Amino acid sequence: MASSVITLESTPTWAVAVVVFVLISISICIEHLLHLLAKYFNKSRRKYLIQALDKIKSELLQLGFISLLLTVGEKPIGNICIPKSIGETFLPCSDPSNDSPEEAKCEEQGMVSLLSRQGMKELQYLIFVLAFFHSLSCILTFGLGMAKMRKWESWEAETRTLEYQFSNDPRRFLLIHQTSFARRHLRFWSEHRFLRWQACFLRQFYASVSKVDYFTLRHGFITAHFSEGSNFDFQKYIKRTLEKDFGVVVGISLWVWILSMLFIFLNAHGFYNYLWLPFIPLLMLLLVGTQLQGIITRMCLESQEKSQVVRGTFLVRPSDHFFWFGWPKLLLHIMHFILFQNSFQLAFFTWTWYKFGFRSCFHRKTEDIVIRLAMGVLVQVLCGYVTLPLYALVTQMGTSMKKVIFPEKVVEGLKRWRANARRNIALKNNYTSARPSLDNNTTSINTSPSFGASPSFNLNTSHCVKFDQPSSSEYLAVEVKDEGKANSANRETKDS
Repeated sequence: MASSVITLESTPTWAVAVVVFVLISISICIEHLLHLLAKYFNKSRRKYLIQALDKIKSELLQLGFISLLLTVGEKPIGNICIPKSIGETFLPCSDPSNDSPEEAKCEEQGMVSLLSRQGMKELQYLIFVLAFFHSLSCILTFGLGMAKMRKWESWEAETRTLEYQFSNDPRRFLLIHQTSFARRHLRFWSEHRFLRWQACFLRQFYASVSKVDYFTLRHGFITAHFSEGSNFDFQKYIKRTLEKDFGVVVGISLWVWILSMLFIFLNAHGFYNYLWLPFIPLLMLLLVGTQLQGIITRMCLESQEKSQVVRGTFLVRPSDHFFWFGWPKLLLHIMHFILFQNSFQLAFFTWTWYKFGFRSCFHRKTEDIVIRLAMGVLVQVLCGYVTLPLYALVTQMGTSMKKVIFPEKVVEGLKRWRANARRNIALKNNYTSARPSLDNNTTSINTSPSFGASPSFNLNTSHCVKFDQPSSSEYLAVEVKDEGKANSANRETKDS
């Protein structure tokens, strides 16, 4: 017996009004919360977090448009018929149940739909859950990283103490092996690449960023880009760069969507993806952490080769050649891929659990459930609490410093200074163009050495040129109106 479908024609109007009212209320609350969050970021001058929030809003708008397209194209796509032999390939389950009704058009032809209407609705759930988990994963990773780097504030404050300045006095000379940084990184395994990779792999699990590493990399960065003894706040600079990178990671670009389609394709039964796909984010994350630790050790080795004596503090020289392909930003894109694939694993598990039950054909094996959940949580914690702080510190060792080197107040001050400079140059040009008319009125300015000094110009609405002379009280006043044309020129001479 076919079940009848209840449409809006048979639905009470009060029920429709109540549902619409609840949906609108939820939307308004979410919009208000995002507005308050943006207002807080704007008040605290967190420009890059505001940009990240705007990117999240744009992603939600994009998802809403995709959902609308799926709803509108539900019937046309369902009427696309394909042969049954093709429709039975690359199935996610070995013995799937076919309870969903097929389109009448395809049934009459002995074929199956390319994607049934029920499948279209389930796909909408998957896309929404994927975007939600990706945004949530990025936010959790960023929060864990900031929590780990909070102790760097005390390290940065320590660099301003007399004890630190005395221990790092540039007049002190030490051998390299006597420094704490060299004792940490120059070991028997440092010279052998194979052993160095193993040591760097293990080091990321214990004290991945030590105080001596922070102090040494900070000193190398400041020495390369500032004058010696600069009071630059390195910790706040790292915090700003990480906020800017967060705006890149939280976005879902075209290539990320393409990878999501590839992951959906690999969830077919014959690929046994639960045995290898959840491990890809973990392996890539461990590889990135090993590379970052190796960069610190290689910088130490390079400094040792150039000099055996340290003046003040162990000096490392930032350079892009330490990074893969000489591109430090490549690590950011790799971490973007890691976070997305990990969020996809968790989103796919949550979607199948919600739509098909905990023991559906997607997760009939206990090993599948344990592996997906364990790898998802492990990658999330390891990326946020271990790899992200290490990445934030080491990627500053590139050849060039990033644009966020200046705080927001300094950037605004420079913009105001540039606007004032342009305005003053324009006024000066107007004054210069007005001088021929002054000369025609037989008014001249004597700038000979007898005046005793050079003139000083005050570029205001009325331009006054004065000459400082210790031996004479003679002066010249020239008044020029706003139009840049000289209307009067008076000269007064007094004898003291």
